[in-house]
Amino acid sequence: MRPNRLLLALAALATPLALTAPALAEGGIYVGTEGAKVAVGGYDTVSYFRGQGVPVKGSASFKLTWKGAEWRFATAENAAAFKANPSAFAPQYGGHCAWAIAQGYLAPGDPTAYDVVNGKLYLNYDQGIRTKWRKNIAGFIAKGTTNWANIPAGKTYTGSFFGL
Repeated sequence: MRPNRLLLALAALATPLALTAPALAEGGIYVGTEGAKVAVGGYDTVSYFRGQGVPVKGSASFKLTWKGAEWRFATAENAAAFKANPSAFAPQYGGHCAWAIAQGYLAPGDPTAYDVVNGKLYLNYDQGIRTKWRKNIAGFIAKGTTNWANIPAGKTYTGSFFGL
């Protein structure tokens, strides 16, 4: 019996992806793959809630460590607000793509492809995925929240981690 060429081609394409794990700081925060443990691409997460509708980059002059990641802020006031209540300003799902989490896998979250929903920050992989996300935000949040809660602690993930 000859192997299906399409299946072999798909397996060959998937192999490099399976070997590339999203970089995680302690506590499951996505920090990119550059080796630096900077959360949210260095963006000031407080600015998503207190800015003028546009997030701003933080500065290494105003930084804190939370859950093993470095969080940067544009002002000392924003750093203080985050320090007082980090969960209020940190992105959901550790900064991973909210749509991908709802699908059952991890993908990086882009700090410029975001939505604040019911006072919570959600990042998406890119603007195209954000468009998909916006078609059923409530449904994706429900699925994503369930999926995120079922990730075993301390595990690094590649591809699908729920067997979906």
